[in-house]
Amino acid sequence: MTRTASTAAPPDPVTKDGPPPGRRPRHSAAPSGRSWRQQPLRRLTPWLFLVAPLTLLITFTYVPVGNMLFYSLTDWDGISPDRNFVGTENYTELLTRPEIFRVFGVSLYYLAASVVQIAVALYFATVLSFDLRFRNLFKGILFFPYLINGVAIGFVFLYFFQDGGTLDSVLSWFGVSTDHAWLGSPDSANTSLAGVSVWRFTGLNFVLFLGAIQSIPGELYEAAQLDGASRWKQFKHIIAPSIRPVLSLSVILAISGSLSVFEIPYIMTGGATGTSTFVIQTVKFAFQFNKTGLASACAVVLLAIILVITWIQRRLVPDEKVDLV
Repeated sequence: MTRTASTAAPPDPVTKDGPPPGRRPRHSAAPSGRSWRQQPLRRLTPWLFLVAPLTLLITFTYVPVGNMLFYSLTDWDGISPDRNFVGTENYTELLTRPEIFRVFGVSLYYLAASVVQIAVALYFATVLSFDLRFRNLFKGILFFPYLINGVAIGFVFLYFFQDGGTLDSVLSWFGVSTDHAWLGSPDSANTSLAGVSVWRFTGLNFVLFLGAIQSIPGELYEAAQLDGASRWKQFKHIIAPSIRPVLSLSVILAISGSLSVFEIPYIMTGGATGTSTFVIQTVKFAFQFNKTGLASACAVVLLAIILVITWIQRRLVPDEKVDLV
């Protein structure tokens, strides 16, 4: 009994130009792209993810702003369903009463306080960006005041500054006796309230600066140390140029925040003793004097002032692309 050896078919010759003429390849390549039916779905997918945030943005931002613009052109009192169109009468009343804009002088106290809090936050962010003991503890201590509710802060410092309160007790330990009412005069009250804002919002600027500083490549610090650069030179030539966009953002937030201060002075003084801000005055127009139309006009003017100041600041100090590597 003889065995027949099975011979395998010879492999196709491999040439640079492909298979021999007249023969088809055994395995056809699968199409790499998706079918034409899936293309519209691919284009629609990003918009499906944007539906929720755009809905929230339009509902809670642009619709209220549109309503505010409409209310500013009416004499609505906030209660009655009748809304009579009065045109620019509210804006005329607003611009012809200088005492309404006189409260912007109070914002200068908070603007000066913003300069202090930016300087303090930048100092601690620079120091704590280096390897120090207990730096995580100090980071938490600095950021903790920003996490506290503004109403709670107002009540805490209300007892802190009252006559015979915490501040007077601490000063008495050092032999300093004073009968000064910290919230009794405009200058003292506004200075005290601005100091509270420094304590509260320094942590926000600190986190912004710290995140920007920690994003700087570590090779730059190593090269600077090899060249013998001191800490001040590292800050001047490495840190300061790299955090310029964040510093510009902090200045914008400081200016807009100083113009729209509300929580701390409203809780602690209610706008008394010369501490009323433009926002407190707007709230009184709306809920105390039932002039929602005039209050809406005040809000529109404040929004316009903030936008103009922001535009001027962006024109004077434009963002520059920083490339340190």
